Amino acid sequence: MAESTYNVGDLVAEFLARIGVTTCFGIVSVHNIPMLDGIGRRNAIRYVMARNEMGGAHMADAYARVSGHLGVMFSSTGPGAANAVAGLVEAQFAGSPVLHLTGQTPTKFIDRDMGTVHDVPGQTAMLAAVSKQAFRVRSAHEALGVLTRAAALALTPPMGPVSVEIPIDIQRTAIPRPAELDSLTLPVPPPLPPSEAALDEAAEILARAKRPMLWLGNGAKSAGAEAMALLGLGFGAVSSWNGRGIVPEDHPMTLGGLQGNGSPRVQEFYRSCDAMLVVGSRLRGHETQDFSLPLPQPLIHADIDPRANGRTYPSTAFICGDAALVMAGLARRLQGRMAVEPGFAAEFAAMKREAVAAYCDTLGPYAEFPALLRGALPRDALWVRDITISNSSWGNRIFPVYGPRDAVHPVSAAIGPGLPLGIGAAMAAAQAGGGRKTIAMVGDGGFALNQTELWTAVQERAELVVLVMNDRGYGVIKHIQGALQDGRMYYGDLQGPDLQKLAAVAGMPGFKVSRTEDLAATVAKAVATPGPSLVEVDMTAIGAFPPYAPYNTMGIYARKAAE
Repeated sequence: MAESTYNVGDLVAEFLARIGVTTCFGIVSVHNIPMLDGIGRRNAIRYVMARNEMGGAHMADAYARVSGHLGVMFSSTGPGAANAVAGLVEAQFAGSPVLHLTGQTPTKFIDRDMGTVHDVPGQTAMLAAVSKQAFRVRSAHEALGVLTRAAALALTPPMGPVSVEIPIDIQRTAIPRPAELDSLTLPVPPPLPPSEAALDEAAEILARAKRPMLWLGNGAKSAGAEAMALLGLGFGAVSSWNGRGIVPEDHPMTLGGLQGNGSPRVQEFYRSCDAMLVVGSRLRGHETQDFSLPLPQPLIHADIDPRANGRTYPSTAFICGDAALVMAGLARRLQGRMAVEPGFAAEFAAMKREAVAAYCDTLGPYAEFPALLRGALPRDALWVRDITISNSSWGNRIFPVYGPRDAVHPVSAAIGPGLPLGIGAAMAAAQAGGGRKTIAMVGDGGFALNQTELWTAVQERAELVVLVMNDRGYGVIKHIQGALQDGRMYYGDLQGPDLQKLAAVAGMPGFKVSRTEDLAATVAKAVATPGPSLVEVDMTAIGAFPPYAPYNTMGIYARKAAE
């Protein structure tokens, strides 16, 4: 093919640039070379070379969450596409707009099980199972239409990952450059207005509340001003773990991620509340003790997805619509009508202080870690975590988050995504400018799954601190085994590398914390170090992490811990 010939690979590269994509992630392979060749020759998009497709998909996910724009990931076919599945699963859990582009074997061999390179019959069905939708481009001339539909679908609430397969022969097919690229606009629908009748019904209920609560989820990330308007009317707030920072969590009227799961003081307070408005949240089982957490009643639920109505908790009233439009409409109707108890705000603020202090008291030798770490970081630092025990206990619940796109974690509760999520977040911060730093807190067990991505961080000069909480095993699993398996703990002790030597081999500075009192200064030093660095917290030296809710109230392990 002559270099000047325009083909479908060129179309993919130009399409991405035209819709505003400036960074993408993935691995070059035999079945995506024409697309990446188009990107490379144009030099308009930063291509981040992941070390594994799983890592690349997690990077695209975090990039989307932090930037608020489309995350794009390229994989190879067959085994490479399968490697990306874990990242697509996480993006689906998180509601992240990710566009996954992969190849296919030549068209005449597809789905015939003929043993061609990377041929996996049923690849489209595999990808469809973990995406909002999966498309296959069947001719060169439909490529632009399929790409446009796929990107728009990923960005249409409820957002999620979308996969597109483009067979290798179609990628190489020469086509005239489509003139519509010059004026291309993605057909993303405008925000869905809620029904006036539904707003009226909900407002009538809420106007009678004396002690109202607001639960904010991922679907409300772009509605911070509207949420603050409801707080101005007297609401107290709490967030799902994927909706942190919509209200800055140093505001006295938000509990942040301390929803009551693991906090008896919050649960006690809920019993005194007389209404809850839930906006843009599924009220996930992971955050509600599998739906056993008692929530204030009546419960009004607002969501862009009508399937949310009654899916987890019964709704007294349901509003289908855009989060910002819903809250703005309710605020207008409630202005001058609410009579919140005069002492509610002071009582809420006092309860918040008591609940956070009580939760810290359950953390044993790690009680000071949330405050020390927060104090060592800039206010605008991005807070990325793996499912490590430190996050499952305090990271999700009481580490303060100040912006709606400042926090990223595995909503699927998977171990392993933390490091690549951190890299993707750092790339989004770099794109925005301003020198923001990202910290990714991972456990040694989860870190082992993707530790080769350290070299991605080094190659991209990511402004990233990798904080490895090293307890030399699967601490979360041991707590579960201790609580539910009569203390029998099998297969949770891992032999890992010397992390300081690993950092040196990767070409990044390494630091180690063996005492709580050294945490803040060490992290601050790492934050001040340009590029990526690794901070190892030696949990064996600091002390065992106590069991956390719900595993601190179960079985023999809890009894032994109390003795």
